[in-house]
Amino acid sequence: MEPDLFTAAAEERQEKDPASSPLAVRMRPRTLDEVVGQQHLLRPGSPLRRLVGEGSGGPAGPSSVILWGPPGIGKTTLAYVVSQATQKRFVELSAITAGVKEVRAVIDGARRSSGAYGRETVLFLDEIHRFSKAQQDSLLPAVENRWVTLIAATTENPYFSVISPLLSRSLLLTLEPLTDDDLRGLLGRALADERGLGGAVTLPEEAEAHLLRIAGGDARRALTALEAGAGSAMAKGEADITLTTLEEAVDRAAVKYDRAGDQHYDVASALIKSIRGSDVDAALHYLARMIEAGEDPRFIARRLMISASEDIGLADPTALPTAVAAAQAVALIGFPEAALTLSHATIALALAPKSNAATTAIGAALADVRAGLAGPVPPHLRDGHYKGAAKLGHAQGYLYPHDLPGGIAAQQYAPDKIHGKRYYEPTRYGAEARYADVVERVRARLRGDAPPAPDAS
Repeated sequence: MEPDLFTAAAEERQEKDPASSPLAVRMRPRTLDEVVGQQHLLRPGSPLRRLVGEGSGGPAGPSSVILWGPPGIGKTTLAYVVSQATQKRFVELSAITAGVKEVRAVIDGARRSSGAYGRETVLFLDEIHRFSKAQQDSLLPAVENRWVTLIAATTENPYFSVISPLLSRSLLLTLEPLTDDDLRGLLGRALADERGLGGAVTLPEEAEAHLLRIAGGDARRALTALEAGAGSAMAKGEADITLTTLEEAVDRAAVKYDRAGDQHYDVASALIKSIRGSDVDAALHYLARMIEAGEDPRFIARRLMISASEDIGLADPTALPTAVAAAQAVALIGFPEAALTLSHATIALALAPKSNAATTAIGAALADVRAGLAGPVPPHLRDGHYKGAAKLGHAQGYLYPHDLPGGIAAQQYAPDKIHGKRYYEPTRYGAEARYADVVERVRARLRGDAPPAPDAS
């Protein structure tokens, strides 16, 4: 798929007038050494370095790779660097616009290029998860026979979105989110480099912090916002991209939130206390502040999981599975879609009936253990599976609950020091009301104060 007349004209214009290209395009790394982040994928001998010809000699040629990670962290950039550095024929397709016809044309061209000139082809396929199973199948012969070396990029979990035969023929490389330090270095380079802003403006610390928040780990978004802020500052004749100028340029107010300071903990605390207080609107407000400030969605999800057990417990037994499912979803999809999942879980938890009985129960039990109220395990509960255990009286007299009506045996389970202590005191809220009735019946049965009932539990 060679460039058409219009593509060639656009590229020629960009060469003559580089400033006509977006800042994110102008600042694309030219070599793997200029790539920001992803250093775990760029060590000597790595698949990506071999794709650009470093140490690729011998019978073990470079492998096809699948790059997996959220938007803006370097998947397309890595492919671009390979295209600039490799001596191989490089072809780029997008699964959004290409189909089987285009894939077959590339493969046919690759075979001709290899046969006529001995030149290998690297195919970069962006958004591969948008290809159907049949479309992905069309890649298999070319990848298996190494007619092309495939670099495929996806933002979705490839174990769900890429067919197994293609996964087994490729190396899966997981890209890590860019850190603030990664983006800070990228912004500094864009401000100073002649390809970028060439020192025309500076970025004060306060504005930089806001820019990092709105970037959310996305390098493309960071450079786009920087370009907008720089353009606004230069239009006003300012040498600095002030916070006010940046807010105007990107139409995003700076959220007073420090992910490493008081605001991080204060807003997180307010979120949990609003959920505990069943104020769903306040909870959503604090959630929105954390999202808008670029808080790590995994941190928010962890707090929701804790809240589900700490403040809801058995009053709504579905609360914890909901929070856990939200955490798993967040890990798979990331922002911006993760905001929907976090909202879902926050609303469910805020409106759930509340009980801290599970929290106070384990707290009281831990307090007794720490105070030395442990004592030996009753002999009939001890392990009796080893030789000589019976002589020691271990497991002797143990009543097997499954052999008894109702499945409950009237026998002592706790050590003598705490026998009769009550740690779990269920509320009458939500589903825990059922447990309140059950626990009283069970405790009476364990004491032998109540007759067995077949349906007791």
